[in-house]
Amino acid sequence: MSSSRTQVGIVGGGPAGLMLSHLLHLKGIDSVVLECRTREEVEGTIRAGVLEQNTVDLMVETGLGDRLKREGLEHHGIELRFGGRGHRIAFDELTDGRAVTVYPQHEVLKDLIARRLADGGDIRFGVSGAQVHDHESDRPSITFVDSDGTEQKLECALVAGCDGSRTETRKLIPEPSIRTDHFRQYPFAWFGILAEAPPSSEELIYANHERGFALISTRTPQVQRHYLQVDPNDSVDNWSDDRIWDELHMRVDGEGAEIKDGKIFQKSILQFRSFVCEPMQHGNLFLAGDAAHTVPPTGAKGMNLAIADVYALSNAMDKFFTSSDRKMLDGYTETVLPRVWRTQHFSWWMSSMLHRLPDDTGFGHRRQLAELDMVTRSVAGRTLIAENYVGTPLA
Repeated sequence: MSSSRTQVGIVGGGPAGLMLSHLLHLKGIDSVVLECRTREEVEGTIRAGVLEQNTVDLMVETGLGDRLKREGLEHHGIELRFGGRGHRIAFDELTDGRAVTVYPQHEVLKDLIARRLADGGDIRFGVSGAQVHDHESDRPSITFVDSDGTEQKLECALVAGCDGSRTETRKLIPEPSIRTDHFRQYPFAWFGILAEAPPSSEELIYANHERGFALISTRTPQVQRHYLQVDPNDSVDNWSDDRIWDELHMRVDGEGAEIKDGKIFQKSILQFRSFVCEPMQHGNLFLAGDAAHTVPPTGAKGMNLAIADVYALSNAMDKFFTSSDRKMLDGYTETVLPRVWRTQHFSWWMSSMLHRLPDDTGFGHRRQLAELDMVTRSVAGRTLIAENYVGTPLA
């Protein structure tokens, strides 16, 4: 077995793991990223991406913003649509000019990978069997098999579990003696499509309709991303292209809005879950991103929350390595959990306000319409949505 050493071993090469490695490099801290997928798989898995102002600012400030600024689509508001009419939430007016940028997650990953490799970063793609050992000691290690089939051992001082919602690192925190998992499964799902079509709107449309929720989004000027609320047990095979477009038109079209059809080239069903693991650390193991929490996609928060995690974690690790001070490391969970739960609440609130519940007899929908009317009429209500959507500043 070959052996090597670094300061921080990072399990997982998604947004959390790669951004953590990048931030640590800028602080002069060595890391190794272990990723089970190939580089081609990481960069080729198409994911949604609405970046908070915080995420955009961090990418620009740390040298990752060139392509983002060229190709990202900056949005200064969203439309909440109900009762056949649109109601704009003006981010720039309500948050002193803050905005969001539509820039897909896989493009963020391309930028991170390119920058880490240009900086001499150590990313090991295609590894298997990664296991963390002795994370409660001051000499943890990670064993794995590299892409050539060679058994490897990576010794490190700290370990970051950034291996996504199917994480193995989370399991190292004993449950229930130390770890508590909070989980909610929602009674609806999203049917998502990618289509070659012109944009239907300059900004995202969130539509509440008696037939269910719809989201009109975008990827590029030529490719659009739309979603329909469906039953969690529904199947892609049940939805022909004509049925999809008919349903989108019924749920969205009306005063000031008309969906533009096109060729659909991808269909998928996305389940809705909320999850939080407490605590997000144990010994010298620290969880970040989907390994520690997942949110419904309604608030567009998943990747942004992962970036906020590793921003705090990189600062804590920097303090540890520069002055042997563990205070920030030991307080990592306490630092990031308030944002995690605020984000969970916002995502839950948006979901509950916009989706039809399967057992609703009519009262629930009328209540939702009243809530949407109350929120959009009020400056305070619109500001609450805007501030949470664009993201509060990183601590």
